[in-house]
Amino acid sequence: MAMRDTDVEIRGDSLAGKKILLGVSGGIAAVDTVRLARELRRHGAIVSVMMTHSAQKIITPLAVEWATQTNVITDWESDLSALDDVDGILISPATRDLLASYLHGLQHGPILMALSAARSRACPVMMIPSMHADLADDPVTSELVTEVESLGIKVHWGEEEEGKRKTPPHSEIVARFANYINQHKANRKSIVITLGATRSPIDDIRFVQNTSSGSTGYQIADHLYRHGHDVTCVCGVTNYNRPNWLPLVIKAYTPNEMLNELIALSNDDIDAWVHCAAVLDYVVESPAEGKLASQQGPLDVKLVESPKHILELKEKCQNAVRIGFKLETGIKQKELVRRAVAQLEYAGMTAVVANRLEDLHHKSRARAYLVDKTGADFTLDTMQDVCIAISTIIERGNR
Repeated sequence: MAMRDTDVEIRGDSLAGKKILLGVSGGIAAVDTVRLARELRRHGAIVSVMMTHSAQKIITPLAVEWATQTNVITDWESDLSALDDVDGILISPATRDLLASYLHGLQHGPILMALSAARSRACPVMMIPSMHADLADDPVTSELVTEVESLGIKVHWGEEEEGKRKTPPHSEIVARFANYINQHKANRKSIVITLGATRSPIDDIRFVQNTSSGSTGYQIADHLYRHGHDVTCVCGVTNYNRPNWLPLVIKAYTPNEMLNELIALSNDDIDAWVHCAAVLDYVVESPAEGKLASQQGPLDVKLVESPKHILELKEKCQNAVRIGFKLETGIKQKELVRRAVAQLEYAGMTAVVANRLEDLHHKSRARAYLVDKTGADFTLDTMQDVCIAISTIIERGNR
């Protein structure tokens, strides 16, 4: 069935079934409301919108109704049933006038009434201010934001550009909002994810490196973050644009650097480990100092085995959920699953996600196969299936 121009492509489930009230005040950033509303819908949100009179001078409610497929509340005469059973409120843009009006209990519009109701119901609220830099830097603005945050509202500023504190991209706003909404759910976990390729230097210029873009790890990290988990990424070499809203990304390019970071993190209270990184099995024994001269004939480089991270961490992390990845090529599915089971058993993993390099570039083939410690194996057809399976295992805990 062909998509209509009002439809959106579902890209995640972090806001699935949640009733979200989008409040739009009169900053020029209101022009991005259509993009923001559609991004909320891409992640499953049921969106209602309230607009101030100033916002309506910047973008017409008709355009917003097209983006949300619902009637927009513009005044007291509108249907205010959108205030009932709201799961979260997002105000973007939030002007300084709206911040001050909220703090002083003013009620000159439905948005302020919705915010007052949210305060009494402990409904999560995020505000995205947008204003000129000189107004944002005014001490009065800082005081307003501090007071708003003291009332439990999350305030997120965008970067300063062209003398303005602009709103962040709509994809970032929705990711941060989903994380904030979902932090309050049960079974939120502290998770470490390794991702990307690792390298071993031959000299100061050259190196041996395996193949990994970091795409799989970052997509899993993004999914878990949007669902409210506390995510730390330990990142090797990547060529994938990482989501800039992920709170902590630690760079570690060599297998030894990555292992040292993981050992240090194992001293913290980590609930789950997801090992997506492509860690070199063999590293250069004796890297040369400086640069080896070229055109000197054949070069012999001795490779030695590198410690297996999942084995090195086996004892330290035995009480946590541990999910490994197994990438193979040129073997049948049955053998792939057998090797995944072997890894699960000798490394004491909770589950292993196995895939074949040749399958990653064919949409008609399964994205991966998951084996858990019960001995069952499951086909994961898409990357979204991989993310959901991993989050389900982590939230279930190591039992």
